[in-house]
Amino acid sequence: MTDLIIQGINGRMGHTLVEKISARSDCRIVAGVDQKAGQIGDIPVYASLEDLPEAKGIVIDFTSPAGTVHAAQFCAAHGMPCVLCSTGLSKENEAVVEQASEKVPVFRSANMSVGINVLIELARRATKLFDGEFDIEIVEKHHHNKLDAPSGTALMIANAINEEAGGKYEYVYDRHAVRQKRGAQELGISSVRGGGIVGDHDVLFCGPEEVVTISHVAQSRGVFADGAVQAALFLDGCEPGYYTMTDMLKGKMQCL
Repeated sequence: MTDLIIQGINGRMGHTLVEKISARSDCRIVAGVDQKAGQIGDIPVYASLEDLPEAKGIVIDFTSPAGTVHAAQFCAAHGMPCVLCSTGLSKENEAVVEQASEKVPVFRSANMSVGINVLIELARRATKLFDGEFDIEIVEKHHHNKLDAPSGTALMIANAINEEAGGKYEYVYDRHAVRQKRGAQELGISSVRGGGIVGDHDVLFCGPEEVVTISHVAQSRGVFADGAVQAALFLDGCEPGYYTMTDMLKGKMQCL
């Protein structure tokens, strides 16, 4: 049985994690952390990680960049693995996370869906096969409450494609102010915000007479919760290091 601590337990993803984990027999939530202390069923909720009666278990964080940094620092100081799921981290935030991974196992992904990470691997493969002969565009769609644009996931996809292409692409987010044809080294990223869209991502490889589209549609937040739990189970017993979904997709996870 793997013990989990959910930071951000009163949020939408926190509630989803509680629901998902309650149906499992291989892990359990021993504590929650949020701005307001209290109780969720049998789960005690504390106002901060420092208030935990025992620094033991694996922390799953679905909060904010500041919360992610705090979780990474706390876990590194107390020898606890952590799964960090927040988006919008700065380079300075990422540096703190990487420092923590020198002391404890850290799992980091801007999107915890296993499916979206399969899409990323497929996009890498397509980039290699098309070898610059097709234009590449990314279209992402999210609910109207999402704060950042483009999404962290769209940037994950773009960065994976650009890495595969040797860094030759320039990201273009908005073309309305420039009246000129598309450049050969452009990688366009477009954002749509509306309604309750959980998260849709399309990668288009556009040739002269054909278009190949790789798509992923998240139908509920449950896919992100499932991925976070799988990541926590994967970390259980791992050596200190920086782990990503790529490591899980390589067959290193026991629970898939």
